[in-house]
Amino acid sequence: MTEVLNKLLTLSAENEVVEFKEAKTQYDKDKLGQYYSALSNEANLKNAENAWLVLGVKNDRTITGTIINDNQLNEYKNELAQHTSPRLSFDKTERVEKDGKTVILCGIPAAPQGQPVSWKGHYYGRNGESLGALSDREFDIIRMQNKAFDWSAQIIPMANLADLSKEAIDFSRKQYIEKNKKNEREILQWDDVTFLNKAKVTIQGKITRAAILLLGKPESDHFISPAQAKISWILRDKDNIEKDYAHFGCPFILAVNEVKDKIRNLKYRYIKDDSLFPDEVDQFDPYIIRESLNNCIAHQDYTLNGKINVVEREDAMLTFSNAGSFIPESVEHVIKSDAPESRYRNPFLANTMLNLNMIDTTGSGIKRMFVIQRKKFFPLPDYDLSKNKVQVTIVGRVLDMKYAIKLAQMPDLSLGEIILLDKIVKSKSITDDEAKGLKVKGLIEGRKPNYFISANVANATDEKEKYIRMRGFKDNHYKKMILDYIDRYGSASKTNIDELLLDILPAVLDEKQKLNKVRNLIYALSRKEHIIENQGTIRYPKWVRKVKT
Repeated sequence: MTEVLNKLLTLSAENEVVEFKEAKTQYDKDKLGQYYSALSNEANLKNAENAWLVLGVKNDRTITGTIINDNQLNEYKNELAQHTSPRLSFDKTERVEKDGKTVILCGIPAAPQGQPVSWKGHYYGRNGESLGALSDREFDIIRMQNKAFDWSAQIIPMANLADLSKEAIDFSRKQYIEKNKKNEREILQWDDVTFLNKAKVTIQGKITRAAILLLGKPESDHFISPAQAKISWILRDKDNIEKDYAHFGCPFILAVNEVKDKIRNLKYRYIKDDSLFPDEVDQFDPYIIRESLNNCIAHQDYTLNGKINVVEREDAMLTFSNAGSFIPESVEHVIKSDAPESRYRNPFLANTMLNLNMIDTTGSGIKRMFVIQRKKFFPLPDYDLSKNKVQVTIVGRVLDMKYAIKLAQMPDLSLGEIILLDKIVKSKSITDDEAKGLKVKGLIEGRKPNYFISANVANATDEKEKYIRMRGFKDNHYKKMILDYIDRYGSASKTNIDELLLDILPAVLDEKQKLNKVRNLIYALSRKEHIIENQGTIRYPKWVRKVKT
């Protein structure tokens, strides 16, 4: 084990599967459990046999040694076995002497296939050295490792062909022929049982859950209970007040068009490129409606017993949402790879929908949605992947025509970069690597998490005023304003300075950050530069010019 310790000590920093703790005499059991859950889950995700918790070593790899005894270690093991799920503990604990001090290596086994490890009901993970909650996506990756179970492929013994809609079967056959036109004559000669087996809707003539979802009669949805086969369309006004609604159930293959017909897809007219003639387009491209809705059906986590929601707002916004996390790494990753995903939540259902021409085999559906919106100068699709759901919002109008056209026409911008800039404008977070790439190209400025479009982009898109509001001015500008105020009025209170600066500080800062900025400016003028001093109290300061002695 000495070799293992030496290898761990050569690391430049802790990582997802290695944690150093000083723990000279003891270690907090609750914190131990949280790290155990995180390290075990990360070992699974990294395909490592185990992770390591090293006691008696600081974060900077300085060896302090530990006197934790065997009785304490047994207590830790028992505590882990009591409060982890599945019940686990250290797979090994070894004492190693290093530089005359004792270090304890605690081996943490990787989470079992298909079973994320929790501590007291909470699932933990790591981002580099940081401890945090296991993301929904990572939870799903581990859970789906048990490939023996696919909810959508399960056979329903009590169901038979009579529980499927004849209208849906006939429509699905037309869709199947659309994908296999050269075999049309042969396909038309198949009976329904043969067709459903060939299209992989059924398994050897037996009815699957996927068959009920896509082709089942409305009254057949009880076969998949407590899962729901329901799509709700809701119309709201611009103030988000409900005005109308409708619910759709089995068969989903027909419900998709029924929902599409319910959406009030008005025509949108606008003039672009200095033309005298207006363009007229659908507010919501039909492809985007079908793609978004079919994605909801294919990727819904039916074990959560939720429904698919389509919310239409009268101010030209359309939102699709389904239960379950977004399994791919990110939306940006999907667009960049432009290829089918290697993993699906419902593989059998997804394959069936592919065979019935409901979803795209190339995996480029999401990218095509972004391209369609970009070409119309409409805002890009906005994905919200929080709260164990996937929600995409489509805006069917131009929010800022001048900015949209200028941004779309910047010749050196890729679609991926436009998507990231769109996030910046919407004050959404981006990763460190994404920010680094944008900064190298001179597309954004600012510091994490307060990024904003750069002067280059602002100049190209005629957003110079907005750029100044977001960036603000140099500190010396604000300091001069404070000093000018004091020179004019003799002194300045905290309220005076707040009223003077808060409204003109960078718009990228929130209220708390603006207040901190003001405090830092006053601190610099008083403690570092010794230009002003407080002649009031700490609670009610009165800032004046400092008299030179």
